[in-house]
Amino acid sequence: MEWVKRNQITVGATVVVLVAAYVFYGINSNVATSMFSGAWFFAVPLVLGALTGVVGERSGVVNIGIEGQMLVAAFAAFFSASASGSLVVGVLVGMLAGIVMGAFLALTTVKGLMDQIIAGVVINIVATGLTSFFYRPGKVLSANMPQWNVPILSNIPLIGDVFFQSGPIALFALVSVPVVHFALFRTRWGLRTRSIGEYPSAADTAGIDVIRMRLVNVTIGGIFAGAAGAYLSMEATGGFERGMTAGRGFLALAILIFGGWRPLRVFAAALFFGFTNALASQLQGVVNIPQQFITLLPYLLTLVVLAVAAGRVRAPGAVGQPFVKGEGS
Repeated sequence: MEWVKRNQITVGATVVVLVAAYVFYGINSNVATSMFSGAWFFAVPLVLGALTGVVGERSGVVNIGIEGQMLVAAFAAFFSASASGSLVVGVLVGMLAGIVMGAFLALTTVKGLMDQIIAGVVINIVATGLTSFFYRPGKVLSANMPQWNVPILSNIPLIGDVFFQSGPIALFALVSVPVVHFALFRTRWGLRTRSIGEYPSAADTAGIDVIRMRLVNVTIGGIFAGAAGAYLSMEATGGFERGMTAGRGFLALAILIFGGWRPLRVFAAALFFGFTNALASQLQGVVNIPQQFITLLPYLLTLVVLAVAAGRVRAPGAVGQPFVKGEGS
């Protein structure tokens, strides 16, 4: 009850959205299920990419290299799965690739004190170059990613069809949101993470190893970007193409800001982006909408969202600021 009182607006908005969704479902269940499934399909990599940003930026490290992390992970996941004949190997290698790219960002910015924006740009450029150079067409997966039905939950009308009849990576994204939220706001790790992202010098005085925590958090946060890449190449499309992330990493950054660096709000923002994309696709069959407009819509929304969010949300106080032990921050 105390949590509900503190989050009355969020709870109220959630109730309104759920009521509207089920009214829509009652009017036309097939169209509603199709649209919301499409929204979640589009939102999964955005949720995972934004969680990478949440963990990193709550620790004080800006990560604009999410796009590159996702692209390398998509490449590594697909071609390792193709070579080994194992989907499990592909997913694990994709996540490992995300961790490696996260470790590169952490080492260069936290240890090497490299400008965080430049480090992210380097990741994006290197990822594009490497995946384009080593790309070989004609590779196929030995099997399709399975679809799992979660017992009991998958039988819930609409919600069950959309969220609980999905592939393993989509379910991982769904579970990760409340887990990261709980860890960030209800555990000692979360308290320390938020403290090194807000007041690293005070955290250092309190005995927290700021450099070590930033290194670990930014590296481990790469798991989510790796999962997003694996989802794109193995669960969403079943193939790899050059530049297949198509700006989703940058959309994840916009969602991160719009969601106020909070996992549950980030999840809602990603679904909003996904739903607008699904709505545009649905309208294409009714109204003569050029395909280019549908492709452009998420990026137009990004500009609108950033304009609206500017000045309304506050980033972690020390995000983007390097930390040197013994110096004020």
